[in-house]
Amino acid sequence: MRNMIVQNVSLSVNLKRLRKESGLSQEALTAKINLLGSLLERSAYSKIELGKRNIKVTDLVALQQVYNVDFAEFFKGIKPHE
Repeated sequence: MRNMIVQNVSLSVNLKRLRKESGLSQEALTAKINLLGSLLERSAYSKIELGKRNIKVTDLVALQQVYNVDFAEFFKGIKPHE
């Protein structure tokens, strides 16, 4: 059996919200973060938004640069007990 870290659902919701607020498709978003050095593909990003895959910290940093928001935006609404 493989061990997995379960991604918080609120993180997925926040990632999707930020992308939609920016008016970007998943394809356009991954193209932008790929220019920053991320190797994240659209299909993998889709799984992150669905909560089926974890996100690397480096990809979160790239997203922060694309969205130009405080990191707190990614964690909005997440409670310590979730």
